[in-house]
Amino acid sequence: MRRGIAATALVASLALAATACGGSDSGDSAGGPVTITWWDTSNATNEAPTYKALVKEFEAANKDIKVKYVNVPFDQAQNKFDTAAGSKGAPDILRSEVGWTPAFAKKGFFLPLDGTEALADQDKFQPNLIKQAQYDGKTYGVPFVTDTLALVYNKELYAKAGIKEAPKSWADLKKAAATIKSKTGVDGYWGSTQAYYAQSFLYGEGADTVDVAAKKITVKSPAAVKGYETWLSLFDGKGLHKADTTADAYAHIQDAFVNGKVASIVQGPWEITNFYKGAAFKDKANLGIATVPAGSTGKAGAPTGGHNLSVYAGSDKAHQEASLKFVKFMTSAKSQETIALKNSTLPTRDDAYTTEVKADPGIAGYQTVLAAAQPRPELPEYSSLWGPLETELLAIAGGKKSLDKGLSSAETSIAKLVPDYSK
Repeated sequence: MRRGIAATALVASLALAATACGGSDSGDSAGGPVTITWWDTSNATNEAPTYKALVKEFEAANKDIKVKYVNVPFDQAQNKFDTAAGSKGAPDILRSEVGWTPAFAKKGFFLPLDGTEALADQDKFQPNLIKQAQYDGKTYGVPFVTDTLALVYNKELYAKAGIKEAPKSWADLKKAAATIKSKTGVDGYWGSTQAYYAQSFLYGEGADTVDVAAKKITVKSPAAVKGYETWLSLFDGKGLHKADTTADAYAHIQDAFVNGKVASIVQGPWEITNFYKGAAFKDKANLGIATVPAGSTGKAGAPTGGHNLSVYAGSDKAHQEASLKFVKFMTSAKSQETIALKNSTLPTRDDAYTTEVKADPGIAGYQTVLAAAQPRPELPEYSSLWGPLETELLAIAGGKKSLDKGLSSAETSIAKLVPDYSK
């Protein structure tokens, strides 16, 4: 979500750009296969090996195309691609976080995919994921992997506390946390201070950080404030773990959950593999997955995340055609099934949820909560809005700022990102 380009990032991005097809060295030889470059932003250890194997499979079936695979750290990729595309040296294909897609499309960096080979199976993909890959009426990415947040819980601890089902509201969660603490001695819930995780509390009140249709900043609307009040209240009470405001908070929460030291947290499917590595989930069946609890309106929802595969608009026709073929292959039902089975990530198309894929309780569980996932609005700056909130929510949860003062500061910062929006 960072927007600036540091000098070090600039140097690194130019080095990467030199290997991309848009640069001076495409890797092609006269009469030889077309070489396309793919910047993959996945985890280099857990996910990348699966993608590399699929690249080899694609090349074996398409002798006229070579794929130059480059793994780019996710936290650096947005700025690096921005710089590379601006200098006409970007890779042919980018694994683009869903929030980046409209932003890069607005800049003209991505090729519209409507009517192309890459989107030939468009009706197989979940409609909200296609919508999230669109900008100004055109589609600029093919959904590759998806995710959302869910309430994940330790079934054994819940059973010991006599709780038979997952809490359906935040009020229910508070009661469950107190009961779990009394019966087991373990905290029932540990919340996150991160803005992305707090977004579900806004959806639970029918609110959001901005109202795109009205072009209005709504982070301080009564409904949003109520959502944040509920979020803040879950750091204080019996069975509710206090806010962790350290730099390692994410790791602390995750470690506590997988080792049975807290009964429930809100988390995404990118941690499925790591859940199973923990002492509490050696038996995969002990992992409970439920829709994030609802707010006072009875509504429940969580942000939709994930990644699209997008094609660089600056590539020539031959590289774009090869890229479209590669994107179609990587997002096919067969490839999606392979990725899900190897990486425990969620497919983006319904026909990839085969019996074998759904045999993984983690994937099956997260599939059931996807219906409550909220697609991000068609606003290029939307993902960046969580940046100011990240800082302010940390201060609020740590007791350094009041909720009112923190949200006012966030509102001021957000206004600079969307200057044409009213407060």
